[in-house]
Amino acid sequence: MDDDKALPKQARTIMLQGTASDVGKSLLTAALCRIFKENGCRVAPFKSQNMSLNSYVTWDGKEIGRAQGMQADACGILATTDMNPILLKPKKEMVSQVVLHGKPLGDYAAAVYREKFLFSAGPIIQESLRTLRGSYDVVVLEGAGSPAEINLKDRDIVNMKAAKWAEAPVILVADIDRGGMFASIVGTLELLEEDERERVCGFIVNKFRGDVSLLQPGLDWLEAKTGKPVLGVVPYLPDVGLEDEDSLSLDNAVRGMAAAAQAYPAAEAQGKLDIAVLRLPHISNFTDIDPLRSEPDVQLRFVSTAQQWGEPDAVIIPGSKNTVDDLLYLRESGLAARLEEHVRSGGYAVGICGGYEMLGERLLDPLLTESDRGETHGFGWFGFDVTFAAEKRTERVKGSAWLPGLERDYPVEGFEIHTGRVNWHKAGDLVEAGSRISSGGRLNPAERRPFKLTPAGLTAPGNGEIRLPRQQAGEGQLTRYESEGVRAGDKVNQLARRHSAGEQACGEEARLSGHQSAGGQAWSEEAQLPRHHSAGDRTVGEEAAFDYDGCVSADGRVWGTFLHGVLHNDDFRRGWLNLLRSVKGWEPLSVGVRVNELREEAFNRLAVHVRAHVDIPRITAIMGLKEPGTDRGGEA
Repeated sequence: MDDDKALPKQARTIMLQGTASDVGKSLLTAALCRIFKENGCRVAPFKSQNMSLNSYVTWDGKEIGRAQGMQADACGILATTDMNPILLKPKKEMVSQVVLHGKPLGDYAAAVYREKFLFSAGPIIQESLRTLRGSYDVVVLEGAGSPAEINLKDRDIVNMKAAKWAEAPVILVADIDRGGMFASIVGTLELLEEDERERVCGFIVNKFRGDVSLLQPGLDWLEAKTGKPVLGVVPYLPDVGLEDEDSLSLDNAVRGMAAAAQAYPAAEAQGKLDIAVLRLPHISNFTDIDPLRSEPDVQLRFVSTAQQWGEPDAVIIPGSKNTVDDLLYLRESGLAARLEEHVRSGGYAVGICGGYEMLGERLLDPLLTESDRGETHGFGWFGFDVTFAAEKRTERVKGSAWLPGLERDYPVEGFEIHTGRVNWHKAGDLVEAGSRISSGGRLNPAERRPFKLTPAGLTAPGNGEIRLPRQQAGEGQLTRYESEGVRAGDKVNQLARRHSAGEQACGEEARLSGHQSAGGQAWSEEAQLPRHHSAGDRTVGEEAAFDYDGCVSADGRVWGTFLHGVLHNDDFRRGWLNLLRSVKGWEPLSVGVRVNELREEAFNRLAVHVRAHVDIPRITAIMGLKEPGTDRGGEA
């Protein structure tokens, strides 16, 4: 980089690129992040441009790719937009929403994005790299797809060009499970320019199954052919327990769940609840359902056609990047008719974000931001309309939730990402619950808004301390605030913004306590909130305003919310599952799955697995680091 000499203490870098998509780069990047953290380094992830169906909301309400948020969690740091400055969210065929540093820039057709935006992307990416490299000891970069896509190389910002900007050696990752591994590695190298080939420092063979001694002759040939080392052969690791990111990963998960469902065709006979998730064409943030995969009494499956419906105990309508088109798909496919019959028969149903928006009377799109239809009728189960606005709401929130049948309120936290604005009808216009969902009464939004939420922001520990990296000595190494609850917009957030992206350090430099959210953020404990949430659009208290969110039928069988990560809240999730169990006459279960504990175990298990099969000392030597330790090793 031209400006590197002005920053003598630049982080060491390493980059993982793949011979194709879905070869396992994201998880291997997370593994290296955790390994370098364990070695005592302050480490951050980076991906210049990500195309993802799943988002992660940072502590300051910005949107990045889910993988970079997950990788930041592996590093033990707060995620920032510098870790993924450009996010592409597929919206419809050949059109994506471009999110720049966490905020929507606009919808771009692929050709327009390539011709008009990519030329200006370089300085944005380089600035983010400078920020991270000035704040950390190590930055682990992840590429996208393959670096050998000939038709895309002249506008590359995410593979070899990013590696050059970051001065990063490149490890080429190949998936042997899909076949053709040797050809994919040799072919990729052949299609690279000479200086790009020189940047490749070795290979990792991923998802291996079998006896590695039988593979060794091929590995010897590969090293002799290319003159580059095989740095590791990583055996396939099932059920990693970390979130998937893209549609390829989702399709793999769908196949795995389908196989499990076929193995246990009668969930009830196995003592399992049968929960069906509608596989929407534009499904987004499908990681919302991940905690259900770990529950011992749940059989989780995706449903794409009416023929796959079966007899589910509950149905989940997940988030959508195009709510209107996905609602039309449900009707055209016959899934909507199945869902309506399921609800009329007393079945349980949940809508999350886009799925929640479908539960109301109408979806209104006056600006045509969502689709080319100004008005679309929803399922009509609740008395509200949804109007899509130009501005997207992205925010981390926390609060309480209650459903009819639950014995108490449960604390919840998560994040919101939506342009839809819910407008409840006046009391006289409310939908008759008896004719639509359950017997008796009207749905009263003042009594049936099950979630009470307030912005979470960045909350300091009870002692008011937040430790920042030592290299920011000019700003102060330790800042103390007397108040126990420091929220977004307060002094600590202003300080955090002045400090660049990755300044929440690892190990002894990080002291964010409190209870961990689904995405790994840390929040302080909150007192229980009242069970019955009263009317009012917004109530301002001494500390922060709160919003009423969601809807629930009088009998609690149908509910919806904008809250992503709602099922990552362990007590609430188990309470809801126990409601399903009670209908079947089954005894309730206590909370046995703690999502954040499982997540931390998954990071450690992944790191142990990769350490055992990848030559980490050789990689650290290639990077100019000492093993183990945090030495920056002279000039970067």
